[in-house]
Amino acid sequence: MAFIQEAPGLGNQFDEDALLGEYLGRALPAPVFAATRDELRHLGELAGGKLYRMQQEDRLNEPVLTQWDAWGNRVDVIEVSPLWREAAVLAAQHGLVATAYEKQHGEFARVVQFALNYIVDASLDVYSCPLAMTDGAARTLLDSGNRALIEHAVPRLTSRDPARMWTSGQWMTERTGGSDVGLSETVARKVEGSEQFRLFGTKWFTSATTSQMALTLGRPEGNGPGGRGLALFYLEVRDADGRMNSLAINRLKDKLGTRKVPTAELELQGTLATPVLGLGDGVRNITPMLNVTRTWNAIGAIAGMRRALALSRDYARRRVQFGHKLSEQPLHVDTLAGMAAEAEGAFVITFRAVELIGRSEAGVATDLERTLLRMLTPIVKLTTGKQAVVVASEALEAFGGAGYVEDTGLPRILRDAQVLPIWEGTTNVLSLDTLRALAREGSLEAFEREVERALATAADGDGLGGCVQTVRTAMARAREWLSEASGETMTVEAGARRFAMTLGRSLELALLAAHAAQTRSPRAAAAARRLARHGVDLVGASVDRGDAALLADG
Repeated sequence: MAFIQEAPGLGNQFDEDALLGEYLGRALPAPVFAATRDELRHLGELAGGKLYRMQQEDRLNEPVLTQWDAWGNRVDVIEVSPLWREAAVLAAQHGLVATAYEKQHGEFARVVQFALNYIVDASLDVYSCPLAMTDGAARTLLDSGNRALIEHAVPRLTSRDPARMWTSGQWMTERTGGSDVGLSETVARKVEGSEQFRLFGTKWFTSATTSQMALTLGRPEGNGPGGRGLALFYLEVRDADGRMNSLAINRLKDKLGTRKVPTAELELQGTLATPVLGLGDGVRNITPMLNVTRTWNAIGAIAGMRRALALSRDYARRRVQFGHKLSEQPLHVDTLAGMAAEAEGAFVITFRAVELIGRSEAGVATDLERTLLRMLTPIVKLTTGKQAVVVASEALEAFGGAGYVEDTGLPRILRDAQVLPIWEGTTNVLSLDTLRALAREGSLEAFEREVERALATAADGDGLGGCVQTVRTAMARAREWLSEASGETMTVEAGARRFAMTLGRSLELALLAAHAAQTRSPRAAAAARRLARHGVDLVGASVDRGDAALLADG
């Protein structure tokens, strides 16, 4: 009988994640961990079982846009995949957004919320997209102080009732550019005798367009150019009768990955909207949403890496080549070890940011922690986004030809990972954001104190001395480079990516070594030592801008 290769499988994604268990046991008070353990285990079973099977069976289903009904009425209805419909119910029932706002767990609410999402994320076909924007919208509305909108929308955004829970969109990107939102062409015209406005313009890229509401930017007539002239608006996509709110869906985007996410191009044709917070400074006022969604981006990155690694490990135990299982072959083992080290470093830095968000929202963060969070958010997003693509690519290669075949479901992992360095700010954009954060007094000092705090703990761990020295050398080199380049704007900007990545990888290594020392985990210590060998100091020598220009121009 011809040989048939056994496919990889998944077990309980909570029970099989040693790092997650170690981390939660360390980061959460014992009563909080005990109160959430059963739900974490239940979601772990779903993620590795029913939801994973649905994901494989649902592989070819993608959103479908119906613009007209049989009688010529414009309806613009988007039908999502069966798994997405399942995910909507699960998200509400398990409080994948709500947990952060119920305050049951105080400053640890965010850790619990994102642990739940981390476990299940990779089995939900990027349903994290609407959840991220829903979370961001709830946070933005709460921070705005707009009582009417808070009372109307936030209970729906944070509901555990699937029939009541809303999701939110975030409509910022236009044809004029993605990151430079100050170029927005959307016009906001005041409705006479009302506090509301009507919006006119095109939103070139709107994700999860099936949401019930959205936050968007528009320029009130008479306002000046740039981001300060924009205002932040709240709108509902349909009225009480289900009719579109004077907007039309031109098309769904044909994307490389995240193909289950209904991403659309919209035409605002007098869409009724309400200002959230004044009639200016819209970019600044939507910042709370960006901070939340960038953290969700990092959660998606570490969840994707975890899934890629779980499948690769299981396959290595099943696949026999040249007389031995892949899990017994030194070179393959070395490859998996490299993937694991990157994933574990990304995990600890992401959840450190999550901890700081929770402390900030609970009102217990120190000034130093708030400063650190502002600096850490772009660094975490850009560092983990890049790592996710590398780990996903290695995972596909670990399967050989099967990793390149669509019906295995494996290529989707890489395609979906590629959005992570792009969505909510590319690596370059966030590197420049890191430089802007540095301009605030005390920012770099806050970051360095965080690194040293971790290293002080790591120093107690066996065999971690080399990791401590690697981090200190990289941080010294980063500060030296910044000092040398200070005053030369072009030089600083040209090296911003390498500088930001050095900070990110340095903190990853410091936190991972500290985790290994605190938990006495031989695996975590091995991951830290391996991460150190992958390279932390990426600043390198000064860039010759003339050479760079020649190479860029071709």
